[in-house]
Amino acid sequence: MQSFDVTEWGKSLQRAVRETPVPKGTEVLVKLKYCGVCHSDVHIRDGYFDMGGGKKFHMSDRGMNPPITMGHEPFGTVLSAGPDAGPIPVGEDRLIYPWTGCGKCARCLAGEDNLCMTPQYIGIQRPGGYADHVLVPHPRYLIDASGVDPAYAATLACSGLTTYSATNKLRPFTPEDWIVVMGAGGLGLMAIAMLHAGGHRRIASCDIDPSKFAAARAAGATETFNPADPDTPAKLAALPGGVAGAVDLVGATQTAQVAMAALRKGGRYVIVGLYGGEINLSMVGTVQRAMTVQGSYVGNPQELREVVALAKSGKLKPIPLEKRPLSEVSRTLDELKAGRVIGRVVAEIA
Repeated sequence: MQSFDVTEWGKSLQRAVRETPVPKGTEVLVKLKYCGVCHSDVHIRDGYFDMGGGKKFHMSDRGMNPPITMGHEPFGTVLSAGPDAGPIPVGEDRLIYPWTGCGKCARCLAGEDNLCMTPQYIGIQRPGGYADHVLVPHPRYLIDASGVDPAYAATLACSGLTTYSATNKLRPFTPEDWIVVMGAGGLGLMAIAMLHAGGHRRIASCDIDPSKFAAARAAGATETFNPADPDTPAKLAALPGGVAGAVDLVGATQTAQVAMAALRKGGRYVIVGLYGGEINLSMVGTVQRAMTVQGSYVGNPQELREVVALAKSGKLKPIPLEKRPLSEVSRTLDELKAGRVIGRVVAEIA
C-alpha cells in the first residue's frame, strides 16, 4: 500500500510504500476511495496547537511521533476482517467513524468514543486516510452512507459530525432566534447548512474574508459580517431579539471576543475551532449575563448516523466541494493554512 505521511513536523507530506496491513482481532480492512482534507490536519502537520499565552500543545505530548499517516475523513470499500470481527459487508462501501477510543472505558461503552481519555483516533493515533488502505478497529465504526455522494459523504465524518454536535449544544432556541456562525470556511459553511437543515433561518455568518460571503449566503446565511470591523459586536447585538447563540468554527481570541460580546442574556457560546489563543472571561459578567461557554469536540457514532440520515433525506444541503488526487494533499494543506479554500477539498484515492 502507499500513503502520504508526516515525516518531519511542518514539512510537506512524503509518499511511503509499505505492506498492506492484515486485519487482526476485530479489525476491518478498508480500501479507500476518498478522504476529506480537514483544517485540523494543518495544525497536526505543524506538530502543535497554540494554547495561548505563549504555550503550545505539541503532538509529541499526545504520543505522536513521525512518521504519521493523517486523514480522519475516510470512505472506502470493505475488503476483509480479523477472526473476531463477526459479519462484515465485504465489497460494500462504508463511511468510517474515525474518533475511536480504547473500546473498554465507561465513555466508550456508553457510545461516546470521542470522549475517551485514551483515544485511538484514526488519522491521529492510528494510521489514517491519506493512504489507499486503512484498518478500522471494529465493524461498529462502519457507517452505511449509501445514497449520498461518496466524496461528500467523506466530509460528514468530521466537518458534518462536528458542526451537528456543536450546533445542537446551542439548543434550546426558536426559529426566530439569531444564531451567529464564526468563520465561513468548510466548517462554517457546514454549520450554516446544519442549522438550515433543521429549519433555522436567522443565521449570521462572520468571516474576515468578504469573498466567502457569497458561499455563506448560498449555504443559508441571512446576514454577513466582518468580525474585524469594530462595529460588528454592536451590529450583532442589535439584531432583533438579540443573539441566542454563537458557534465559533475559528476558535481565535478575536472571534471569541466578538461572539461573546454579541450574546444576549442567557446566550450560549460554543467553541469548535482550533486556531488558538486565550480569552479573558469575567466571572461576574458571566454570572450576571447567565452566559454559557462550552467546548465541543467532534461527536459520537450515533450523532454521525443522524448526520448521514439528514444527508440521505436531502435536508442537508451540500457545500462547495473539490476533488483532488491524494498526491496533492500537501498543496491542499498549504491552501487551507493560507485561508484560500472555499468549502471543502476531498482527496480522491486511485
